[in-house]
Amino acid sequence: MKKNRILSKKWYGLAFAALAALLLLACPAMKQATVRPPATIPGADYIGIDSCALCHPETVKNFKYARHAKLSVPLPDGKEILGCEACHGAGSLHMAAGGGRGKHIINPGKNPQTCYQCHPEVQAFFNLQYHHPLQEQGVSCNACHSPHGQDIMLPENKMVGRHNAPCVQCHQDQGRPFVFEHEALREDCTTCHNHHGSINDKMLVASDANLCLRCHAQISAEGSIELGDQNHASRLAQGPCWAAGCHTAVHGSNMNAHLRY
Repeated sequence: MKKNRILSKKWYGLAFAALAALLLLACPAMKQATVRPPATIPGADYIGIDSCALCHPETVKNFKYARHAKLSVPLPDGKEILGCEACHGAGSLHMAAGGGRGKHIINPGKNPQTCYQCHPEVQAFFNLQYHHPLQEQGVSCNACHSPHGQDIMLPENKMVGRHNAPCVQCHQDQGRPFVFEHEALREDCTTCHNHHGSINDKMLVASDANLCLRCHAQISAEGSIELGDQNHASRLAQGPCWAAGCHTAVHGSNMNAHLRY
């Protein structure tokens, strides 16, 4: 019994340590170091976020609560860069010129290379065969993400919204209300799509019926695959559910509860 009590205390201690670590990681005041080189502007010096606030008061006010505000970019001389200049570059020349779009300042919205420095895995997705046209300059990172806002997963200047808010601002037909909805849309478009890029057409996470079967229960017995009390074995052999002439209204339907139209 004494040994069991000692083991219990040990596990309680490990659990408490793990919880404390999670709380520290979640604390908005904690800095998040990055080893990437800082954005550089030849001849410019770093002036600090308070100088940026003189011309961009609202942006700086909101940014202090953003996830990106925790970034810390080290310099070769041992100093570190925080705030706006970690992504936009040193601001002295920009400030001396009186500001202005693109004047001695880096705009990640025009060139995603600054974002790629911290998100190389995202760059890999954009290099796949099917991807959002970011590198073709058909869309920018901040068209879907709010780098200065409290919730980076929302589009720029949007404070509230559902998970699909970044998608439906361009894909309104797929996001509109339907009489018979596809329940997957309640969760997220990324249930079926990889929003950065994929090896599959339409940026789907799978190219065959397995995409649907991940959510729709299947019962296999002696070669049968039953979905909705019907044997779908022969139907699934014809191709994916949405391309075999059956459930073509994959986002929702106003006509049929089985999304057939």
